[in-house]
Amino acid sequence: MLDRLLGVWYRERSEMWRGDMDATPEEIRRVNEREVHITWADGHKTVFTNLFLREHCQCAGCVHELTGQKLIKPGSIPPTLRAEAIALVGRYAISIRWSDGHSTGIYSFQKLREWCQCPECQNNVKREE
Repeated sequence: MLDRLLGVWYRERSEMWRGDMDATPEEIRRVNEREVHITWADGHKTVFTNLFLREHCQCAGCVHELTGQKLIKPGSIPPTLRAEAIALVGRYAISIRWSDGHSTGIYSFQKLREWCQCPECQNNVKREE
């Protein structure tokens, strides 16, 4: 089950596995109004800036449904952007309500894990290519 405590999400381990990479978050936390930190069931930690997540929103308002072209204009997202709320979407994703009023994006756990920019994950991506 999932409990919310002081803006932090905790989750028991479940059956969401992708190869060696566990895409099951145990904790999702807003940090310093600038970042979202995720601790995964396998102990790995991912840090996203708010700007990165907002720029990578995959909703129909941000990405053209047929062409996949990004519809967000470069520089249009304020650098002071905050994640005002994070909510679960089923057992597979989160949604984020942003301080710029945007809230229609769904961020799947698998996609969040794939987007991890830490050196360890980037080395794994290079080895797979």
